[in-house]
Amino acid sequence: MPEINDFLRLMIKNEASDLFFSAGTPLHMKIDGVLTVVQDKPLGGKGIAALADSIMSEQQRKAFNDRPEMNLGLQIDGYGRFRVNIFRQRGAVAMVIRYLKDKIPSIAELNLPLVLEELVMKPRGLILAVGATGAGKSTTLASMLDYRNKHSRSHILTIEDPVEYVHHYQKSVVNQREVGIDTDSYEDALMNAMREAPDVILIGEIRERSTMQHAIAYAETGHLCLSTLHGSNASHVLERIVTFFPKDMHAQLFMDLAHNLTAIVSQRLVRDHQGKRVPAVEVMLISPLIRDLISKGKIDEIREAMERSSEPGMQTFDQSLFHLYIEGRISEEKAMENAESQSNLGVRIRLDKGEAPDNKDLTTEAMGS
Repeated sequence: MPEINDFLRLMIKNEASDLFFSAGTPLHMKIDGVLTVVQDKPLGGKGIAALADSIMSEQQRKAFNDRPEMNLGLQIDGYGRFRVNIFRQRGAVAMVIRYLKDKIPSIAELNLPLVLEELVMKPRGLILAVGATGAGKSTTLASMLDYRNKHSRSHILTIEDPVEYVHHYQKSVVNQREVGIDTDSYEDALMNAMREAPDVILIGEIRERSTMQHAIAYAETGHLCLSTLHGSNASHVLERIVTFFPKDMHAQLFMDLAHNLTAIVSQRLVRDHQGKRVPAVEVMLISPLIRDLISKGKIDEIREAMERSSEPGMQTFDQSLFHLYIEGRISEEKAMENAESQSNLGVRIRLDKGEAPDNKDLTTEAMGS
């Protein structure tokens, strides 16, 4: 029976981002975002269970038996870290493993907006990285923390489940706490974070009200807090945050977000001409108008305000896609396929080509403005 390291090396050899173990199914990897069969022979449930057992500690095995969900990190010297999710499906053990490279890529190497460098150097506030699973949210925040580590003497505290990218000392003291190893729970770590005198706090993911309240409180008390949420764009994530709270708390929540949010960075990966993935990035900055809209709960008006904004660094997804298109990075087809408003982006592209926009596009654009 192959050992887990054999599979991890196979991942690295194939430059795969994810590895899937599921009983009765051939081994699959996600390579450049495409699910690919790498071994035809279906995997057995007992073999997968043995592999999972081999990478869990005794405490983790006991926890998995009590509650069949386990997140953990693996480290192979010279290769990097791996994020492992172990779970049950149809009564059998299954695993998904994500590869996290040793070297943290820079903001520039990731082709992210350079305004992220300015954002992560701010003394206080709340920065949220949002997107779908696999869109690169964790990598974006890791690159931002790495920039802060290189350029500022700070105490950076991360609370993760599990720790993904390892940050070594450069100019900042970095303490990384892994749920289940360094702390019993997110809640325990969040409750004690202030006693650890951080300047910057990274919360791996916000999934419910309590974590959101902690994130807002950290920003309110003069800290820079970064975290991730699942969502398609800034407006969608704000709507999702609202659902964490009962209706009688919404008015205060909108005021808290208006005064403490610094930015929402939303991203999705788009295929370029070579089939590789490049990020399209929406950046919602808290301009006076955006702050006013959030404070009044007018979330549905935010995208239009962003489109009309002259705030340096602010951009919508469609503006990001348009820039990728005119730079020759992506095709018109891919830009339109990923657009939030195909009519608005279509008008921009046709004007760039020197063509007159379609009347239906102008009508739709007028109706949306």
